[in-house]
Amino acid sequence: MSPVSIAVLAVGMSVDALLASIGRGAAVQRPRFAEALRTGAVFGTVEAITPLIGWAAGLAASQYVAAVDHWIAFVLLGIVGGRMFLHSLKPAAERAEASQGNTLWALMATAVGTSIDAMAVGVSLAFLDVNIIVVALAIGFATFLMSTGGMMAGNLIGAKFGRWAERVGGMALVGLGISILHSHLMAG
Repeated sequence: MSPVSIAVLAVGMSVDALLASIGRGAAVQRPRFAEALRTGAVFGTVEAITPLIGWAAGLAASQYVAAVDHWIAFVLLGIVGGRMFLHSLKPAAERAEASQGNTLWALMATAVGTSIDAMAVGVSLAFLDVNIIVVALAIGFATFLMSTGGMMAGNLIGAKFGRWAERVGGMALVGLGISILHSHLMAG
């Protein structure tokens, strides 16, 4: 796999994490740069690990992973996106209080939900002659950069369009889950 192909793959695998982090940045009341870095680190780490898991699973039993990956992504993204959308409907005082409880669990669930496609890519890479470590690190690094930037951009967007940006972010995650499910159901 050429360096250009790896870069294109890394950026492509990072777009959904970028969208999720923009929505997250819009939802958090004035996120600090440290929070953006933490978001980027979690998204980047999960996004780097999932192709490795997919690659290993592809070597062991690709039909089992491919049979359920779209359902896992659909459920996780639906829950996180729906929760984000419903949170945007709350009055400002409740939203400020709820955003303080923005847990690591919610961040991890979002990261896993947005990285299921990277696991599926890892499965397909198991059948190609690639250095999976290089590919996984490229995906993780691109995701880290894009998610950190997305969190800060979401903060800027959130200052002016907070509720609407959070609603759009929530709907985007739900839509992404539906898209993943639809594409797998139509292909199968």
